[in-house]
Amino acid sequence: MPKLSRPHLRSSTDLITPYAATRAGFVQMALEKNRKATPLISEARTLQIRAASAKIPAELLDIPDIQPAMLAAAGISDKAMTHLQREDKSAALLGLVKNFLEPAGSKFVEELVFRFLLTRGDTLGGSMRNIAGALAQRKLARAIISSFRLARQRYYWLESQTNSWVQGHADDADIEIHLKGLAWQRRKISRTLIYNLTLPLTKNNVDLCLFDCDHQAFSKEIYRIPQSYIALGEIKGGIDPAGADEHWKTARTALLRIQAAFAEIGLRPKSFFIGGAIEAKMAEEIWKFLANGQLDNAANLTSDQQLDHLARWLCSL
Repeated sequence: MPKLSRPHLRSSTDLITPYAATRAGFVQMALEKNRKATPLISEARTLQIRAASAKIPAELLDIPDIQPAMLAAAGISDKAMTHLQREDKSAALLGLVKNFLEPAGSKFVEELVFRFLLTRGDTLGGSMRNIAGALAQRKLARAIISSFRLARQRYYWLESQTNSWVQGHADDADIEIHLKGLAWQRRKISRTLIYNLTLPLTKNNVDLCLFDCDHQAFSKEIYRIPQSYIALGEIKGGIDPAGADEHWKTARTALLRIQAAFAEIGLRPKSFFIGGAIEAKMAEEIWKFLANGQLDNAANLTSDQQLDHLARWLCSL
């Protein structure tokens, strides 16, 4: 591969995540966790206000609006709740009152709120395990969009809720939170980038797939056609150095499996990797993959310069 396609990388050391970036990443994750916890705290406060009207724990069962919250306090998740019958829910609520709220005496409302937060907090923890990847995808999307806007280039983005394509415009703040795809045209060549797609050839999820098609032509039929794939990539946003090697191993295995599947039918789409936490040993292995052609491009997510170069490379394919 021509060296010019990777001007942001001179050696494996360029890929290593510096300590300052790791520290900043941890702070960002903490702020995001607090942001996502805000509705939960507000919900708990409302529960406390409404539950305060009960004189004894049993009276809580007569307040309709707080029954879902009480079920959460009983340790039942939203997913589990959909599988329970009415009598199961009633039994769970009675168990909560008899076994935990009544023994708390006059502090039964506080006990209810604490137990509600315990279950909801566990749910929040589960969602936070996925937030690093979401933040990474948003950062890449914003890098690509910024490139389009700087060049006054027309682009489209796929709205995740409506699954409809929207033309990008000047007032595009925060659209990276709601998109799951981008599309553009360069020198009359159309490209469509889709996030989180299950690849028919391997039956595995791929973080990023670039297609040789117009956004209006994109459909399930397109991604069943191997020849339509231009590039595939993995993006790992986790910033914790302790998990860096595991993230790379997962991405490496996925990319090698993809290459093998396409090679069997005589095709070789480009492959790339973007990582938030990249340690020295991992950087050396990535560099070897780049040198022997097993990987076409790579970037450290914490480096704006590297991300910009990779975004430009992706848009030039």
